[in-house]
Amino acid sequence: MKKILNPDKTQWQNLFARPSLDVQDLNTLVQQVFTEIKQNGDTAVAKYTQLFDGVTLNSLEVTADEIQEAAAVVPDELKLAIQLAKGNIEKFHAAQNQERQIIETMQGVTCWRESRAIEKVGIYIPGGSAPLFSTVLMLAVPAAIAGCAEIVLCTPPDKKGKINPAILYTAQLAGVSKIYKVGGIQAIGAMAFGTQSIPKVDKIFGPGNQYVTAAKQAAFAAGVAIDLPAGPSELLVIADTTANAAFVAADLLSQAEHGADSQVVLVTTSEGFGNSVLAEINAQVAALPREAVAQKALDNSRIIVLPDTASCIEFSNGYAPEHLIIATADADALAEKVTNAGSVFIGNYSCESAGDYASGTNHTLPTNGYARNYSGVSLDSFVKKITFQKITAQGLQNIGPAIEAMAAAEQLQAHKNAVTIRLKSLQNV
Repeated sequence: MKKILNPDKTQWQNLFARPSLDVQDLNTLVQQVFTEIKQNGDTAVAKYTQLFDGVTLNSLEVTADEIQEAAAVVPDELKLAIQLAKGNIEKFHAAQNQERQIIETMQGVTCWRESRAIEKVGIYIPGGSAPLFSTVLMLAVPAAIAGCAEIVLCTPPDKKGKINPAILYTAQLAGVSKIYKVGGIQAIGAMAFGTQSIPKVDKIFGPGNQYVTAAKQAAFAAGVAIDLPAGPSELLVIADTTANAAFVAADLLSQAEHGADSQVVLVTTSEGFGNSVLAEINAQVAALPREAVAQKALDNSRIIVLPDTASCIEFSNGYAPEHLIIATADADALAEKVTNAGSVFIGNYSCESAGDYASGTNHTLPTNGYARNYSGVSLDSFVKKITFQKITAQGLQNIGPAIEAMAAAEQLQAHKNAVTIRLKSLQNV
């Protein structure tokens, strides 16, 4: 990790930068795959599954027998952990349900808003070296609470054409409708356009590598909604000398091990504390199974020393991290000053891993600075908000003249007439 001491504010913008990727060739590949899927459906999906994942499948859909077999091999201890996490995630997201509130804006004019579930949602779950069954909970649980009629899940198979058993067990537990052995660009394309086997969905959710991210953006451009712009994982920690250097190092490594393109940042008021964290990182990373991945991420990462916690929170708001840990003596006060972050963890014992797995909040969050203008996934992500209004005869008489005046001023005569004709009819009653 590169250490930067008291950078001038004119340098901050450069320090906000994430690792950049050349996406031109990537976007060309995405369009090629999408075009073939639109033309050839399952045949194209199978072709690219063989090309990218090295496996030939007889069927794309996971069978009930495969799900049952998977559940049998998941250890009971892990099942209990998944069930505990599911319960907490359900509690947190169910509380986001809002009751209908009817507002009478003036006598005879009532307005309200209601939620309607998105009918078909698609969930992408990365497989490979880190099968993210926790993300199944983060997406399928709120989708089920929202009442989505169909929850489709795509995840890449291994070389034997199998799906990680924990993913299958969690999907079945969380209420997923159908599961498909498809990953990468071809999975996003299949859900975006539909194939003979995989239904077209209305909105696509889930994290992924640069290929999946590019494919989701292309699907959005083609008219299919996506959850949010999400790329490589990132974490920013604000810490002073009251923090525990070993804790902070462990938190930074927990995100660095996600991928070589991840980025972690420590912003601290003490150069000495930064040195202690760096020493802990060097000691802890050597014991990680994903050491090589974490080391590459650390090459993109920084320790930044600033004069006080006020400067630290100002820097964090400019960076707009996906995850923010505040481990300072004034952590609660600093948390009130957060304006840009995906999810915030307050105090020495609020490790980011808790949010990733089991505390109840959602871990599908905006990255790459999009926390400035996007929220993380919530129950609202799976519903549409529809407004309703009901106007009585008296209500139209109260509000009508204002509508007529405004419509006339905008030179929209038909708008005015829609009111005028009704008001005239009431004069004859």
